[in-house]
Amino acid sequence: MAPVPFREGILCVVSGPSGCGKTTLCRNAAAVEPVTYTISCTTRAIRPGESDGHDYFFLTPDEFTRRIDAGEFLEHALVHGNHYGTLKSQVLPHLAAGRDVIMDLDVQGAAQLRACPDPAIRRALTDVFILLENMEDLKARLAGRRSESDAQLALRLSNAISEIKHWPDYRYALVSHSREDDLREFRAILAAERHRSSRLRLPTDFSP
Repeated sequence: MAPVPFREGILCVVSGPSGCGKTTLCRNAAAVEPVTYTISCTTRAIRPGESDGHDYFFLTPDEFTRRIDAGEFLEHALVHGNHYGTLKSQVLPHLAAGRDVIMDLDVQGAAQLRACPDPAIRRALTDVFILLENMEDLKARLAGRRSESDAQLALRLSNAISEIKHWPDYRYALVSHSREDDLREFRAILAAERHRSSRLRLPTDFSP
């Protein structure tokens, strides 16, 4: 059988302020697209309704530090007083097999991936920032979660304002409206990325 063109996997990073819906967007996309949604590690406390290995890998601070020292993380950062990170094992095997990966990261993690020296990561990477229409929308979404104290909400709002300043660093910006609209626009971004010529690897017999 003759060899066929091969497309390397996409690594699509989704960022945005707390409450923007990036986690929901990634999960909804993973339900209808042939993509792998990575599970991050965190040292924060598990919330009601969450489960280890589904929402996050919940690690102790000591275990998180041990994995950093072992070089197991693709990226990691301290966010809202807790550590978050993505294991290499959650990403690299999928990209090598031509499978697309989506992950929701804060702006620190996204910046680490842009600076990654690994050529496979640099080729695979694209990123999307989720914006809200106004600050009142952001405040309402944060308050609607009802999973944090007033002090925690104030910290997340302050951090969100700082994070929003980074939206021009991203290849794409998506202004959030409804879940249905956001998913449709995000799928259009994935479709466009899959057709970028730089992702295609042609068999040697295609060469002149």
